[in-house]
Amino acid sequence: MDLSISSRSLSPSPPPFPFNSNRMILSPAFQKFSFDFRNFQIKPLVSRQNQPIRVHASNQTVNSDGFVLEDVPHLTNFLPDLPSYPNPLQKSQAYAIVKQTFVTPEDAVAQKIVVQRDSPKGEHFRRAGPREKVYFKSDEVRACVVTCGGLCPGINTVIREIVCGLNNMYGVDDILGIEGGYRGFYSKNTLTLTPKFVNDIHKRGGTILRSSRGGHDTNKIVDNIQDRGINQVYIIGGDGTQKGAALIYKEVERRGLQVAVAGIPKTIDNDIAVIDKSFGFDTAVEEAQRAINAAHVEVESVENGVGIVKLMGRYSGFIAMYATLASRDVDCCLIPESPFYLEGRGGLFEFIEKRLKENGHMVIVVAEGAGQEYVAQGMPTVDEKDASGNRLLHDIGLWLTQKIKDHFTKVHKMMINMKYIDPTYMIRAIPSNASDNIYCTLLAHSAVHGAMAGYTGFTVGPVNSRHAYIPIARVTEAQNTVRLTDRMWARLLASTNQPSFLNCSEVLQETVDCETIEGINSKKISSI
Repeated sequence: MDLSISSRSLSPSPPPFPFNSNRMILSPAFQKFSFDFRNFQIKPLVSRQNQPIRVHASNQTVNSDGFVLEDVPHLTNFLPDLPSYPNPLQKSQAYAIVKQTFVTPEDAVAQKIVVQRDSPKGEHFRRAGPREKVYFKSDEVRACVVTCGGLCPGINTVIREIVCGLNNMYGVDDILGIEGGYRGFYSKNTLTLTPKFVNDIHKRGGTILRSSRGGHDTNKIVDNIQDRGINQVYIIGGDGTQKGAALIYKEVERRGLQVAVAGIPKTIDNDIAVIDKSFGFDTAVEEAQRAINAAHVEVESVENGVGIVKLMGRYSGFIAMYATLASRDVDCCLIPESPFYLEGRGGLFEFIEKRLKENGHMVIVVAEGAGQEYVAQGMPTVDEKDASGNRLLHDIGLWLTQKIKDHFTKVHKMMINMKYIDPTYMIRAIPSNASDNIYCTLLAHSAVHGAMAGYTGFTVGPVNSRHAYIPIARVTEAQNTVRLTDRMWARLLASTNQPSFLNCSEVLQETVDCETIEGINSKKISSI
């Protein structure tokens, strides 16, 4: 198999070469240096994942290129004698009309597309899609699908398209569904998944395989995979789930098993790094509009109506931000990345009073992870975590509702009508919309193509609108968060005309001291 990448030429690939996981394989021009345009210094070229990289640089100088491929593992890394076979898609009537059926080994997707004239080419990922050669015979494939973590619109669509993709494109008939998350590998029964069985599951919310948090035991899981004769594993889940997928791949590699492990990243919060967005996010934003609209109708129908809508967003406020921008009925959006304060000049209370005098009503959207430092002050310290290792949050929605009500009725002697809406589980449980259905199909098919082509220990997702195979460590090393210095957040501030809450020179609330404000400000700086 040829895993080479050519940054310019699409000429025929060189013969296969052995992988060495401890070093990069580069053309002579790239073996020593790359150009750092920031300080014009020569520095060694490094690979983030220490994966083997082969780069052909034609007609390029080292100072003007700087091409880096963040590669994903392949079964031939540890099974060098593994035979390959012609891809069944060569005989597919559907794909016969495609001008270029197969992705070439040279195709790569750039992580960064906005560059300066003389900047290095930067980091790239392998482009997803069908390959000319596959490393599994269709009648010898036994695949399994598992879903882990919280619910998200589109999970059933991904399951359906993995099953239908394997069957329709590659003729695979033996596909199992692992019930109940990771622990389902060793403590639950399995379902037999066929195209007929999954035909209409995309119309339902949730997951037909059921899900759970935690329960990951690498040895037990791989033992079960080995005992059942499974050779393709498709894992749908978030950050913790993908870390578990990486451990499964490592154990499979250690045992020398011909098992391809493919991850499909899932999080409704859109907080997965590298990829453009996570599936279910568009559906969540669309459904959040219903809650925001209901709050707006309620508050404009009463005197001094204040509506609070709490949306998902444990560490990242993307749903709240995009729902606010889409709605145009929101007066203030509070997210975890942007600390806020209640009292004092430029505080939330002052803004609420101003907006009520102007319009007679207002709507506040708050992400579930916002303001946790405030809520924790009035409650016993709790350091509990769920089975996935996520810190359990206090209910910012109820807390903020009570704080606003107390302030205006007791301090300002002003009657207000509070309306609180928490649509969290309603949003998580609905089927995906048309946009997410298409996206889920592309994710599933990319994963299937990758596994059949022998790639393993990878996850899939769009990078600059092109689907790519990404090392799992890249999507789990950091969370994607709203950048307060980006234009999108500036657009939101311009839309709502809310305070930025970046400066607090005076605080009137006795329970919040100067030390607390300094802590919030320092958090603000690190968040930006």
